[in-house]
Amino acid sequence: MNLIAIGGVIGAGLFVGSGVVISNTGPAAIISFSIAGLITLLLMRMLAEMAVARPVVGSFYVYARQALGQRAGFTTGWMYWYFFVIVVAVEAIAGGRIIQLWFPMIPLWILSLGLMLLLSATNMISARSFGEFEYWFSGIKVVAIIAFLALGVLWITGLWPHSTPGLANLIDHGGFTPLGWGAVLAAVVPCVAFYTGAEIITIAAAESEDPQLAVKKAMRSIVVRVVTFYVGSIFVVVTIQTWDAKSVGVSPYAAVLDVMGIPAVATIMNFIVLTAVLSCLNSALYTTSRMLFALTRNGDAPKFFTKLSKGGVPRRAILLGTTVGYISVVCVYMWGDVVFSFLVNSYGAVALFVYLVIAVSQVVLRKRLDREDPAALKLKMWLFPGLSYATIALMLAVIVAMAILPSTQTQFLMSGVTLIVILLGYELRKRFGRRPESDDGAAAPRKATDSAVAAPVNGAGPVAVSLSEASALGQDAHGFQASESVKIPN
Repeated sequence: MNLIAIGGVIGAGLFVGSGVVISNTGPAAIISFSIAGLITLLLMRMLAEMAVARPVVGSFYVYARQALGQRAGFTTGWMYWYFFVIVVAVEAIAGGRIIQLWFPMIPLWILSLGLMLLLSATNMISARSFGEFEYWFSGIKVVAIIAFLALGVLWITGLWPHSTPGLANLIDHGGFTPLGWGAVLAAVVPCVAFYTGAEIITIAAAESEDPQLAVKKAMRSIVVRVVTFYVGSIFVVVTIQTWDAKSVGVSPYAAVLDVMGIPAVATIMNFIVLTAVLSCLNSALYTTSRMLFALTRNGDAPKFFTKLSKGGVPRRAILLGTTVGYISVVCVYMWGDVVFSFLVNSYGAVALFVYLVIAVSQVVLRKRLDREDPAALKLKMWLFPGLSYATIALMLAVIVAMAILPSTQTQFLMSGVTLIVILLGYELRKRFGRRPESDDGAAAPRKATDSAVAAPVNGAGPVAVSLSEASALGQDAHGFQASESVKIPN
C-alpha cells in the first residue's frame, strides 16, 4: 500500500518537471516544494481521518456526497476520473517518446498504444496484478531516489572524489531568491500538482484485507516520505549544480549525475523516467476504473460499468479509461502537440478543485462524527478545526494564484471549462438519470468479509464494500442492494 501511494505521486514531474520549477525560481525552489508538501500533508491527514472512520469504495467521492450533497459528489467523482484519464494519455505519450529514443524507427503512436495495452492487460487480470506491477515500478523509483540522495550527501560533504563540497551554489548565482519571492510563491502552484496521487491509497484500501489498518499505517508515513524525496532531491540539485544551468531545466537529475561524472547518465535517467511514467500510467488506469465503478453506485455513471470479472475487476470501467487514452494518442498522432497541449491544460487545476472539496468535506463530516459517532475517529486531523480551516485557505490561495498568474491562467481557464461541462452533466443526470436510494447511495451486507471493514450503522455513513462483495450482492436500479442488505440512513 505504501508503494502504491508512492507510485501515484512520484512520476516524471519529479525527475523532469521539477527542473522547470528550479529554472523559474532558483535555489528557493526548496521553499516552493516545502510549502506544497505541507499543503499535501495536511490534506492527506484530513482524508485519512475520513477514510479510517468510514472506509468506502469511492473514498472522497462518497465523502463529498455525504458532506456537500449529490452535485458535489458527482462533480468530484467525474473531475477526478477525468484527471486520471488524461494522465493515462499524457503518460502513455511521454513513455512512448522515451522508448522512441532507443527505437527511433518505430512511430510514436505504436509505442504509446503498446504501453497502454500492456498495462491495461495487467489491470484487467486482478487488483493483485496491479499491485505487483506497482510494487516493482515504485521500488525502482524509490531505490533510484535514495541512491541519488546518498550520492548527493557524499558530494556536498566532500566524501565524493574530486567533489566541491559546501552550499555555495545556494547563494552564489544571484542569491537564494534570484527571481524574487513572488516567483517562489508562484511555483507552489505546479508543485502542488506534482504531489497529486497520494490519495490513491484511500481508493486502493477498499480492496485490501483491512482498509482501516492499511490507510492508518500508510498515511502516517507516506506523505512524509514523499515530501522528503521531493524536497531532498531539489536540495541536492541546486546545491551541486547551479540553478541557472541549461541542463537543470531539461533534466535536473541527469545534470547532477553528469557533474559527478557518473557514466551513461542519459541511459540511466531515461530508464528511471520511463519506469516513473509506467508507474503513473499503471496507477492512473487503476484509479479511473475504481472511481467510475464507485460512480455507478449512485446512478452517477451508467450501470453498464458495474459488471465485474470473476476476479472482482471492473474490466468495462478499465476499458473506458483506456479507450479515451487510445483516442487521445490517435489525436496526438494526427494533430501533434496542439492536442497534447490541450490535454495538459484541460486538467491542470482539476486536482486542485478536488483537493478543495476534500478539505471542505472533512470539516463537515468531522463535526457530524463528533456529534454522532466520536468513537469512529481513530485517526484525527491535527488541531481541528483551526488547521482544517487554514488548509482550506491555503488551497483557495493556490487556486486564486493559478487564476492570476500568466503562466498558469490558461490551465485554470481550460480546467474551468472542464468543471462547467461536468456541472452540465450533473443537470442532465438529475433530469434523466436514475434516482439514488439515499444521499450516499450505499447499501451493504450485514457482515463484512475479510476484504472490507464494516463501519458502525449509526446514521453517519455507509458500510465499506469491497468490489468482490459488490459483485456478489447484485444490482437494482438504485445501486447495490440484495435481500440480505440493509439501507444505511444518511
